[in-house]
Amino acid sequence: MKRLATVQKILGLLLMIFSVTMLPPVAVALIYGDGGGMPFIYAFLVILGTGLTIWLPVARTRQDLRVRDGFLVVVLFWVALGLSGALPFVLSPEPDLSVTDSIFESLSGLTTTGATVILGIDELPHSVLWYRQQLQWLGGMGIIVLAVAVLPMLGVGGMQLYRAETPGPMKDTKLTPRIAETAKALWYIYLSLTIACALAYWLAGMSGFDAIGHAFSTVAIGGFSTHDASIGYYDSTLIEMIAVVFMLVSGVNFALHFAVVRRFDPSIYTQDSEFRFYLFLLALTTAIVTVSLFLTNTYIDWGESFTQGLFQVVSIGTTTGFTTAQFYYWPPFIEIMLLFLAFVGGCAGSTGGGIKVIRFLLLIKQGLREIGRLIHPNAQLPVRVGRKVINHRIVDAVWGFFSLYVAAFVIMYLALAATGLDLLTSFSAVAACMNNLGPGLATVGAHYFDMHDPGIWILCFAMLLGRLEIFTLLVLLTPAFWRR
Repeated sequence: MKRLATVQKILGLLLMIFSVTMLPPVAVALIYGDGGGMPFIYAFLVILGTGLTIWLPVARTRQDLRVRDGFLVVVLFWVALGLSGALPFVLSPEPDLSVTDSIFESLSGLTTTGATVILGIDELPHSVLWYRQQLQWLGGMGIIVLAVAVLPMLGVGGMQLYRAETPGPMKDTKLTPRIAETAKALWYIYLSLTIACALAYWLAGMSGFDAIGHAFSTVAIGGFSTHDASIGYYDSTLIEMIAVVFMLVSGVNFALHFAVVRRFDPSIYTQDSEFRFYLFLLALTTAIVTVSLFLTNTYIDWGESFTQGLFQVVSIGTTTGFTTAQFYYWPPFIEIMLLFLAFVGGCAGSTGGGIKVIRFLLLIKQGLREIGRLIHPNAQLPVRVGRKVINHRIVDAVWGFFSLYVAAFVIMYLALAATGLDLLTSFSAVAACMNNLGPGLATVGAHYFDMHDPGIWILCFAMLLGRLEIFTLLVLLTPAFWRR
């Protein structure tokens, strides 16, 4: 019971922290005079009150968290976050969303998926536009990683939360001796990239509001935009290339950024096997897409084929989901290849979604090792990444993750198809939501406005499953987790 009380205490604290994020949209509503502030004030009071109600009965509880408690807190908080984040959408007259659609929009923002059920984004109040972008920024690095920096001051340890929240197979590696310092280091890098991105957008011609909003979703690898036409609204190659640079940077492991900054040594990037494979995949796909766009006469010159191809490859490959063109009308070969690229996603420890580059690299190396064993049955052939020999338990975990990922994808794909949707829409919608990409193909290429409620709930689960990287959520469904 004490352990459940500790979980309850942390959940209440986290909700109270999250309630504060309702206040910036109120300030935006006052600045722009759009009259949209009251729904956010009501949401702030409800979330704060809920957090206090959960926290007060167990405020004096003192108990260290176990790893399994961390999983429970993270899953409960993300569910509570999705529900709480939906409140302003439910209460706001614009956009006029149902409860189901509001939860979808909230989860899409927080999980940095970027799928939307809203039409007429350009006409929304500035406060709502800000809130959508802010949701993605908070979800990008993970609000729990931010909370880990705060919880020690409140007498609550954070290592178990960090382990349960942070993605990637190497997630137990701390950047600094103290976990709170690790969380702060990650957020300093994240904040610095956001400021640099916003300044670049502004200097390239975006308004200040749009520059900050798009910086939020670019660095978060989110994909929400303040315009229906996304980045294509600006019709600017400079803005598109700025987006490409920051999407690429944000798709890299933040621990790698930290190491480079701390040692002032950019060569650390090129020494990292995951980083090199990440760039190789994106470069190879860009070359194939560029040639294909030109040869199929989708674009009539090499320059436009390259810029359009590069932008969409980086946007989809990092699972950001910005668009400059209706790529879902490109030749089918390109559409499917881009969708499969999103399954790889960004690097572990980045804000990107997908299975992660390091896992694919390990899967390839393990496959090559098995081929080598067929030729030399008695040989000792370790799996190496760079000069490091990878522990067999990590390789086993990656295979387990991959098999569960595929199984979960197939089940949700079949479930969505069973609701009456066509197979391409079902396949791409689950792929886009589970990989936290956003735009799909067929009827979900531009938006999810036409998706029915059963499909919306399936896709909400897919987004949450992808954001929590399968194990964190599925471990709660096993009987062993609940045994003492």
